[in-house]
Amino acid sequence: MTLSLEEVDHVALLARLGLAPDERERMREQLSSILEHISLLEEIDTEAIPPTAQVITLENVMRDDEVRPSLPVEDVLRNAPRSEDNMFKVNAVLEES
Repeated sequence: MTLSLEEVDHVALLARLGLAPDERERMREQLSSILEHISLLEEIDTEAIPPTAQVITLENVMRDDEVRPSLPVEDVLRNAPRSEDNMFKVNAVLEES
């Protein structure tokens, strides 16, 4: 599938890309090549492959919890707009009725 320069201009407009005149032809060739590869992939029978198949196994990477020293309260609250009794002070989110 070969794209026209007008189609390249349209894609560039949608992507908000400004293409110089010499870039238009290069993009036309590259985008056309990508579409050809995609059309080859569309010919592969994937009926037996579940939609959630993965090439590699998925596993959670966890680390052990370690107790580490935290920042001093003064440092934590230094840039807070308001604080009181070593806590952040914020406006009420829910009002009592």
